Parts: sequence; structure tokens; C-alpha cells
Amino acid sequence: MKTLKIFSFCVGAVALALATAAYAARKIDSVKTVSADTPGKGFALVELFTSEGCSSCPPADELLARIQKESQDKPVYILAYHVDYWNSLGWKDVFSNAMFSKRQREYSAYLNAQVYTPQVVVNGKTELVGSDEPVLRDAISSALTTAQTAQVSLQAQQNGDKLTVNYELSGNTDNQNLLIAIVQKSAISKVAKGENEGRTLSHAQIVRDLKTVALNEAKKGQTVINLPKEFTQQGWEVVGFIQDKGNGEVLTATKATLTNNAVAKI
Repeated sequence: MKTLKIFSFCVGAVALALATAAYAARKIDSVKTVSADTPGKGFALVELFTSEGCSSCPPADELLARIQKESQDKPVYILAYHVDYWNSLGWKDVFSNAMFSKRQREYSAYLNAQVYTPQVVVNGKTELVGSDEPVLRDAISSALTTAQTAQVSLQAQQNGDKLTVNYELSGNTDNQNLLIAIVQKSAISKVAKGENEGRTLSHAQIVRDLKTVALNEAKKGQTVINLPKEFTQQGWEVVGFIQDKGNGEVLTATKATLTNNAVAKI
């Protein structure tokens, strides 16, 4: 784990040891469309904050990739945000974005938690060291048994470099935001400098853009998202979720693959 303010390798190592001990105690194109269903009463939105410049992050990246592969038939949704505050420490992460560092700081305020990498937040309520496999799996198992309190149906169409998303809400959506993540499923990077110098890193579920839609009394709406130029039908997907603006809790989520169908639900 690496903290936001990094003074030395030793400080990072001590912070990792302290955080790990604390969390171990918590055993808990033309036109294309998006389509998916969320089965069952529970779900797990797993948000990882990571960086190519952080030597503690590859084990967390690998763990989340394994969980992603194992959970194809379950409502488990993985998002990997590459933060930008490591970029001045020897290596600039090509996937990093200041928006993702801001999101991590918001979780820090919601959860009264330290900012570090690799950090995971599950359903906006539970945070832990991203490479702590037993604690993470317990958090996911617990989330899958917790009922969703809201629903949203999504219908999305790609027209060139734009994605038009129509949404319809049900359940408790007061004081909520709808967030839509544009996700690159995988990538490989060769790191030339920094703590991971000389390593070839594999990434999964890389968030490339995150659009926030403020919800109001209307139960239907539409938003348009600018797609990255690298976007392809086979290599990308869309994840949507509803989040409470007051406490950061995520109420429902879905992973939607690009298909030729017209309807998507979560």
C-alpha cells in the first residue's frame, strides 16, 4: 500500500504493514447497444485505486483480474481507477486521471479512511487493502447477501465517438447520482522507470471515463458520453451504478457488455 504523501520507501512499507494489520481484523461504428441483467438480491461493486508507479499495486491488479474472471456468472463488477499522484515519482501512468484521485479523496472523507494504493472500496461502504485477498473475498461475499434498494434500466447506443445512454429508475433514488463508467477490459504496459522499472504489467477493468448524472424527481432521462478513440466493441464495456450523494453508498450496479440488443437493465 502506498499513501498519498510518500516520503520514502520505508514510510510506505510501514504504512502498508499498519493498514494490512488493521484490515485483517475486519473479516467481513454504426449503432451498437448495451445489454445486461442483474440477477439476485445482492451485488458487489469493487473499486480499486491503483497506479503503475506503485510497486505494491501489481498484486492487487492481479487479484482483481482473477476475481473478475471467476465472477462472470455473478453480479460482481470490477472497476480499476489509475490515480495520478504517483506520476511525479518517476513514471507517468498512461491510464491515470486526476478525476480518479479526486474520487479516492471523496471516499476518504466518506469513510474516514487514509488515502493509499492499492486501496479497494466495496459498494461504497467497506474499504481495505487491495491485495488482501481473504478480507476482499469476505467483503464481496457479504455484499452479495445485501439487498439492492434501487434499480435502473439502461439503454445505450454508440454513434461514432458518442455513446447515448437512456435510463429509467425505480426504487429509492432520492439524493442519488447515476455514474456510468467506460471500461477497457485489459491492457499491458511496459514500465521503463519508477518503482516498477523493467516490469511488464497486466491490467484489467481499467476505467477510462466516469460520467456522473445527477438524478432528480424524473424517473427517466438521457446522457451523452464522449468515447475514447481506442474504444472497440470487443475490448470495452460499460458499468453503471447508483450512488448516494450523502454517504457514498452504492445502491445497485451492473456490468453491461456491448451487443446488438437494445435493452440493458440493472
